[in-house]
Amino acid sequence: MDDVGREIDAVRSEWGPRLLILGHYYQRASVLRHADAIGDSLELARRAAAAQAERIVLCGVRFMAESAAVLAARRQAVYLPETSAGCPMAEMADVPQVEAAWARLRAAGDDWLPVVYVNSSVGIKAWCGRQGGSTCTSSNAERVVRWVGAQGRRPFFLPDEHLGRNTAADLGIPAERVAVYDPRREGGGLTPEAVRRAQMVVWQGFCLVHTAFTEDRIREVRARLPAARIIVHPETPMATARLADARGSTAQIIRYVESAPDGAVVVIGTEVNLVERLAEAQQGRIVVKALQPSVCANMAKTNVHNMLDLLRNWPPDNRVTVAPDTAGDARRALERMLAL
Repeated sequence: MDDVGREIDAVRSEWGPRLLILGHYYQRASVLRHADAIGDSLELARRAAAAQAERIVLCGVRFMAESAAVLAARRQAVYLPETSAGCPMAEMADVPQVEAAWARLRAAGDDWLPVVYVNSSVGIKAWCGRQGGSTCTSSNAERVVRWVGAQGRRPFFLPDEHLGRNTAADLGIPAERVAVYDPRREGGGLTPEAVRRAQMVVWQGFCLVHTAFTEDRIREVRARLPAARIIVHPETPMATARLADARGSTAQIIRYVESAPDGAVVVIGTEVNLVERLAEAQQGRIVVKALQPSVCANMAKTNVHNMLDLLRNWPPDNRVTVAPDTAGDARRALERMLAL
């Protein structure tokens, strides 16, 4: 361990249980070495909700820290080691755009209910909470969409088109009954008739990491490794996802790898830091390969140096706060998901 790592350990020892460090699976191993808990978005949300520590450091991106701040107690403070670590997909939907889309959908039918992927801003989560909707993660999107249907409502899914499409397909909703709302086009590019006909409307947003995986790449891997099992994240475009053997959230991908038989070759379409750690952990039992290297540049902004600077100095700008009214509305959307 280097000097920076030792200094982080020393500061953490001083704080003891008053400090909780949460790390997302896509972080580098050097960062996750210092995390008290590692998980996907859902697991980190649960950990934040249950936290007793005075200070919570979220090694991830801004929307995750916002969710932690919403769920944490008032006495707790949530920090992000790198303030510029955002999420491009979360930035593809803002509240004015979504409100305009909502008005258009409601004009063509009053049975819509929003489902907002946690990879979204706290403002969008709060809007969702005000409309009676729920957030979701990639692991529970299907369950949340079923919850909408059980109320006789239709889901307006945002901001990830591909997770929405894959979820719809898994639930047996025909592709032609899934309409895509494009915020860059007048009226989202949808006619009132298209809205009335749709069983589900998805927002046209995407994850840069997972749209890198293509149908051609899967065919290349099949030709080179015919016995390989291929699993991709459901943020991958549907045409690509349908060619894979399986798809699943980060936690589901980990379980898939761990349950693979000895000697298997597993090829994974998700962020490369996770794939590399799985390959190292399974070395000698199975072979784990990346479908192709794809890095989350914003996750990579967190490193041991800005983590140490945060733990030493606690800069006010690194604290993530949410206005009380916004937090209350966002909490309702998040708690509906956690209850499911």
